Amino acid sequence: MASSDEYTALQKYISTYRDPRAADAAENQVKDTDEKKPKAAWQFWKSGNADQAGDKDAGVVPEEWLEADIKQGLTTAQVEERRRRCGFNEISTEKENLFIKFLMFFTGPILYVMEVAVLLAAGLRDWIDFGVIIAILLLNAAVGWYQEKQAADVVASLKGDIAMKAIVIRQGQEQDIKARELVPGDIVIIEEGQTVPADARLICDYDTPEEFERYKELREQHALNPEEDPAGSEEKEGEDFEEGVAHQGHSIIATDQSAITGESLAVDKFMGDTVYYTTGCKRGKAYAVATTSAKFSFVGRTATLVQGAKDQGHFKAIMNSIGTALLVLVMFWILLAWIGGFFRHLKIATPEASDVNLLHYTLILFIIGVPVGLPVVTTTTLAVGAAYLAKQKAIVQKLTAIESLAGVDVLCSDKTGTLTANQLSIREPYVSEGEDVNWMMACAALASSHNIKSLDPIDKVTILTLKRYPKARDILKDDWKTEKYTPFDPVSKRITTVVTLRGDRFTCAKGAPKAILNLSECTKEQADFFKEKATEFARRGFRSLGVAYQKNNEPWVLLGMLSMFDPPREDTAQTIVEAQQLGVPVKMLTGDAIAIAKETCKMLALGTKVYNSQKLIHGGLSGTTQHDLVERADGFAEVFPEHKYQVVEMLQQRGHLTAMTGDGVNDAPSLKKADCGIAVEGASEAAQAAADIVFLAPGLSTIVFAIKTARQIFQRMKAYIQYRIALCLHLEIYLVTSMIILNETISADLIVFIALFADLATVAIAYDNAHSEQRPVEWQLPKIWVISVILGIELAIATWVVRGTMFLPNGGIIQNFGNIQEVIFLEVALTENWLIFVTRGANTLPSWQLISAIFIVDVLATIFCIFGWLWHGIDGGLHTKPYPNPLGGYYWKQTPHGWTDVVTVVVVWAYSIGVIIILAITYFCLNLVPGLADLGRKNRSLHDTQMENIIGHLSKLALKHEKDEHGESRFVLATKSTDEDDED
Repeated sequence: MASSDEYTALQKYISTYRDPRAADAAENQVKDTDEKKPKAAWQFWKSGNADQAGDKDAGVVPEEWLEADIKQGLTTAQVEERRRRCGFNEISTEKENLFIKFLMFFTGPILYVMEVAVLLAAGLRDWIDFGVIIAILLLNAAVGWYQEKQAADVVASLKGDIAMKAIVIRQGQEQDIKARELVPGDIVIIEEGQTVPADARLICDYDTPEEFERYKELREQHALNPEEDPAGSEEKEGEDFEEGVAHQGHSIIATDQSAITGESLAVDKFMGDTVYYTTGCKRGKAYAVATTSAKFSFVGRTATLVQGAKDQGHFKAIMNSIGTALLVLVMFWILLAWIGGFFRHLKIATPEASDVNLLHYTLILFIIGVPVGLPVVTTTTLAVGAAYLAKQKAIVQKLTAIESLAGVDVLCSDKTGTLTANQLSIREPYVSEGEDVNWMMACAALASSHNIKSLDPIDKVTILTLKRYPKARDILKDDWKTEKYTPFDPVSKRITTVVTLRGDRFTCAKGAPKAILNLSECTKEQADFFKEKATEFARRGFRSLGVAYQKNNEPWVLLGMLSMFDPPREDTAQTIVEAQQLGVPVKMLTGDAIAIAKETCKMLALGTKVYNSQKLIHGGLSGTTQHDLVERADGFAEVFPEHKYQVVEMLQQRGHLTAMTGDGVNDAPSLKKADCGIAVEGASEAAQAAADIVFLAPGLSTIVFAIKTARQIFQRMKAYIQYRIALCLHLEIYLVTSMIILNETISADLIVFIALFADLATVAIAYDNAHSEQRPVEWQLPKIWVISVILGIELAIATWVVRGTMFLPNGGIIQNFGNIQEVIFLEVALTENWLIFVTRGANTLPSWQLISAIFIVDVLATIFCIFGWLWHGIDGGLHTKPYPNPLGGYYWKQTPHGWTDVVTVVVVWAYSIGVIIILAITYFCLNLVPGLADLGRKNRSLHDTQMENIIGHLSKLALKHEKDEHGESRFVLATKSTDEDDED
């Protein structure tokens, strides 16, 4: 019998309760002192956890490990030994070797070509080029490796914030630990409201530890249940255990396995039964022994199957497409250069000291035609974006998911916790005539669980609503004692509590209106009015709970009805409007009744075309009609996980890129099926493992914010790719034409620095202030190529103009003295570096990081030009006498030592600014051309009526096995029966 302390604790809870979300910011600042000291960034050889122990026997737990005493538990030494073998109790992806990951930044078609260029430079004994190309490769690898690692560290630290907790017996004491620290053989305490922290075998009730002796006897007799499939049938278990040892004694606890099996009722668990990782305990408190680690649990094995292969998907295909096209182009220009060289009778590799030979031409074109920074800059941009999203409580599990999220054009969202606050509130209750509202609220609180550590949402809101009813709280301050509490029973559909007060016995009940009405003995008029009120509440989308009580053996008294509603989040309506403006309509998928779903949609201005999921599955619709329903619907009610999968599949068949939110193990297939699977706040570990992005903050606004951020990241990558293609074409066109026409080229030593400067400057694009498109984005490769080719041709023309002026008797662009190579080098470096300001667009100002990086390399390029660095002149004299040019005339104001006067440098800077202005006008005009706006954009609403109808009809057919008149087996096509349809 419970003491009055129970009600004292309840009063204190009502008075002191604070919404835990309000304290999140403060709690996040507190370091977990239990965490081990993190390894230093340079200690890449350390694994950081017990995964080094090896997986050979990690999933096989010796039976003697499961024999710990429930009062003593494991020792520290036993825990450490088992962790070395089994690792931590968590579902995690395989740890990457950081050194191997670094080496992977040297792989890929583009990088292989640059590695060939290294060998070519070594063969030509061009040691400056050899060293600089290696430096470029190392720089790209180091930057990419560091940025990815930094992003991964941010994500890992955030994942630690959502760690599940567990209560274990160790060293003879109860200890609160993180669930990941459990090891097989740990004695775990599982109680109502907790999440089961590992697959475990039930031992005995917490209040009857003496049952442990019986458990040990049964274990020695091998009479306990083996680990069964949670979805397995009871009949099968009965066959296996004919003597009745399948279930020992009475039910100890009940667990909610709906996330695994889909069954809505809590499952009773007996001595020796297995309780499953991530399921919820709905009733009772018990000792259990952890039988395996999370990786080898039922849920862990499911998550492993869902994870599948490491697929980089669409993004990798796009990068490979661009890289392959550029490689083909560079081979084309090399071919042209060799053809021109043959006509000019050039040697393959001689003279050694000159760049005018075919292999030097090849080396130069390899360096400028292969964008070595393309894989690293795009990866860095994604990694920096992922780290930023992580700080906004969105964990990106694979970088390519950012690209998918940027292109999403339909968002299928949960209602509870995403569109709504997941905080039930009680509106004004209905009170039966002649009854007191305070007594009704007190009875409702009595008919609730009083385990304040793990209150059901309905019980929680019932108890906390007493803040509005001080007199009801005064009633509870009396000398109440609880004799019996019966949790919600899906058959009777009510909660009942038997309490006593000064010798009187009260039975208080709370539950479904119809179930409570059946208890009472009210008049027909009262009953009719009660039913009308329940109908009215349902029509308004409220969840109704009837309240009644019985004193001693007197008749039941109907007190009234509570109306509960999960209100929309304050920002949801505005966020939905914002999402629609971004071209992402929101479809609500909820397990609630259709009346509640429609009421929520009205409050959110979401549209009221909400259908029962049965209309989708069993409404007689198929083919095009079914697809049209899904595309037009604003939402579906009474949805199960399999319905989510079907909705995603149909939207994808229509050409939509779909994002799907989910939280349970059964959501994993639809999360994996969606173009971007989103695990919402509070999602199970299996759902998190299946999702592309895991959100740690509630609400739709976090998802919409992530979409906008993803589009900004996409814009940075697109700007860089347009820039890089134009750069490659610029120098390929100019150098090959100059090789053919003038039999000259820019020095290979200067070329490698042009490539180095381009990569150094544009790594900062990852930190740029990009804008977010107002519609879903996608890789419009034809448009990107058209714009880049035009920009590249304009750049080549601009360089030829500079080169052409130097044939003039007045020296052209050279004012006092200068050098052709260095002046061309400066013009190329400036115009190429500044091109990124054009391709990034003018919607936002560039970031200081980008401006600073480009300014630094521009200063370096200017110094190169002024002092003639890396130019090997004929002599070191300071003279400007004319000398012959290839066209039969003379160059004027040329200095063989390579120096250039400051006035000429200023003129080159001014000229380059003019070129960039022309390029910016060109870029702006091209983006206004109607034919280019949608060039390469896919149709997001495909209607293949014929194919959809064929598939619809085929889905109604099944293979039927039968025997002919001769007894021979055969399979025939037959129409599915109604039962089969229901199962599907």
